Amino acid sequence: MKKILLLPLLLIVLPGCSEKQEFEQAVLKDMQKDQDIKDYQIDPEHMTDCVVERTSGKMPGIFFGDPKRMEAYKLYTKMLGLSEAENPEKTIKELQKDFGGGRGLSIAKGKYSQSVFDCIAQMLMQYGKEEPEADEQGNAEVKEPSGAETKNPESRME
Repeated sequence: MKKILLLPLLLIVLPGCSEKQEFEQAVLKDMQKDQDIKDYQIDPEHMTDCVVERTSGKMPGIFFGDPKRMEAYKLYTKMLGLSEAENPEKTIKELQKDFGGGRGLSIAKGKYSQSVFDCIAQMLMQYGKEEPEADEQGNAEVKEPSGAETKNPESRME
């Protein structure tokens, strides 16, 4: 009896895994290109985990396998791939339609951006980094707080 109940649940959840994985890959790609992430020397994979978690919590749908959530993952992935779209104008129109208008698309982009800002703040607090200082060429370098023993944030996690 339990196997019979488990099968429909798996049929709902397993396809959802691919949508979430595609969204995670799109976020990782975005984090690897983000200049703030580079300047603050934040690990893009840690940022990706944080951003995916926060953004997912703001998406429609009640639970992971919810069809609304799966559709949201697809749309957010498409939104993040806009810069690489063959026809960006067409893709924007499609996204506006899919998100219920320009306002809906703006709200979705705002939710994603807020998640990124929140995660940057969280990572900076977690690793104790200060504002990056630019050198003569304009390159930013993260200044460690006074009294910091190491510049490797990974070693502080132990």
